[in-house]
This record gives sequence, C-alpha cells and structure tokens, in this order.
Amino acid sequence: MRELVLYCREEQAEAWSDLLLDAGVLSVSVEDAESDTDAEHPLFGEPGTEPQVQAWRNNRVVALLPDHLEPAEVVSALADATGEVISDTDWVTQEVPDADWVRVTQSQFGPIHVGERIVIVPSWHVNDPSLDLSDNVVAIELDPGLAFGTGSHPTTHLCLEWLAENLQGAPTVLDYGCGSGILAIAARKLGAASVYAIDIDEQAVIATGYNAQVNQVELNAGLPDDLPEGRFDLVVANILSNPLKVLAPMLANRVAQGGRLVLSGVLERQADEVAAAYAPWLAMSVWQSREGWVCLHGQR
Repeated sequence: MRELVLYCREEQAEAWSDLLLDAGVLSVSVEDAESDTDAEHPLFGEPGTEPQVQAWRNNRVVALLPDHLEPAEVVSALADATGEVISDTDWVTQEVPDADWVRVTQSQFGPIHVGERIVIVPSWHVNDPSLDLSDNVVAIELDPGLAFGTGSHPTTHLCLEWLAENLQGAPTVLDYGCGSGILAIAARKLGAASVYAIDIDEQAVIATGYNAQVNQVELNAGLPDDLPEGRFDLVVANILSNPLKVLAPMLANRVAQGGRLVLSGVLERQADEVAAAYAPWLAMSVWQSREGWVCLHGQR
C-alpha cells in the first residue's frame, strides 16, 4: 500500500483534502509540515474559540491510496480541479509497510495508573499476568473510543485522584459531562451509593452505559432532561471553563447542604474566573494543578 504526500499552504489544505477523497483515495490526514522544528505552530482552542482554519501555515497532506489508483493520476485530477500547477517537487509517494494495525493500535494504549488506588485497563490487558492489582486498587476496564475520557488527560487524572482520596461513606454522586463515564464508574467502584452520569452528547451516554456494564457497576446514564429533581452529596464536572461558568447556577444548586463540588477542565489562568462564577453559592479553591490544568473543589 502507498501514501501520496503533498505539500500545500494553509488556505489550500481543506479543499485539497476534500478533492483527494473525491478522487478515490482511502483516507486523508493533514499534518504540520514544520512539526518538530522551531517553526512548529500548535493549533488549539475551546468550544467557541477554535481556529477558523483547521490547518497550519505549511501543510503535509497524506493520502492513502488503493492499489488500483496511480499517484500521478490523483495529482493530475487535483490540479485540474483547483486550476493550480502542482510541480513534481510538491508531492512524493512512500510505501506503507504491512502490519497488524489492530495490534499496532492496541500497543499504544497500555494500563494507566492514576495515583496509588486507580488503574485504567484496556480490555486487551485485562488478563495480562504482569498487571499487579492489590485489594486496595480499583481497576476500571476502558478502551479508547468515541467519547472523551480515556484516563490519559491531566484533568481526568486530577478528578480520579480527588475521588480516590476524598470519597467517603456511600454518597450520592452526579457526574455532569460524563464522556466515557470514567468518573462515574470510579465513584461507584469507590463506594458511592448511587451515581447519575449525564451528558449532552447521546454518544457519550451510550458509551457510559456500555462501559458501566463492562465494569459490572450500576449507574444512571442519560441526557440532561433525564436528570431528576434533587441534590447530591457530590457533584463533579470535568468539562471546560466556558461551559462550567454557564452551568454555575445549575451545578451549584445540585449540591446538597454540606455536599461538595469538584470541577476540572480548567486552565490555571482560568481558575479565578471560574471560582468567581460559583462564589454566590460556595467558595471554590484549587485542590491540585497538573501540566497547566487545575482541579477546583468546594463545600456548600
């Protein structure tokens, strides 16, 4: 199997990707042609503040070719469609080595230890004899999937560690913005009496229900309209700062008297403004920070 690699400017990347797919390539990816150099330019943003153009100043467009499609034919079709001259120096082909891609992909995801009490285990490592689980360790079986939250992000680590260190007794828990359900499942395995896992994305709700079943825990997964009236001993939300500020009245009023609120998905520079949004209901402070992210907590 071969890849066709083309080089283009920022304003060309999206159109070229679409035209390559129209020409019959199997897949297209766009990479920063200046990655790993001093000229590398990262792209990032929160919902509502994403870059208008999802490309870099100079791009490497990589198209996977089916066996019957000749690279020169694809380049010619692209040139005809765009009206641009694509010289021989603007593209190259390279061989893609044969591999067991399932095994290669799985090898990138091993068990993730979170603090001393939690380990996140992909299904293909569940029976790994080298995985040492003591009685005090909570194992969560979770595969990378469509819903956010595989346990690798610092904000997820912070929330999981907070739960492991602070969850006592058998509290009622609300995980708002549950993603994959990892925090809800952890809370249940750490002793929570009941857990509601809520997300605005139906795919996340489906993923949470599936992951709960795999981990043999009972929880209530649903969309916001499925959340019944009432308050919780613990409310946790690992989202992003902007939605957390918008949701402040709702989330704060879901915390029972004496209950606690845990928020993450917040950059260090955003901590004060997020805390200020919750100040009318309860005082929030930074519990821990990691890699530029913070976990806020407070008690009602």
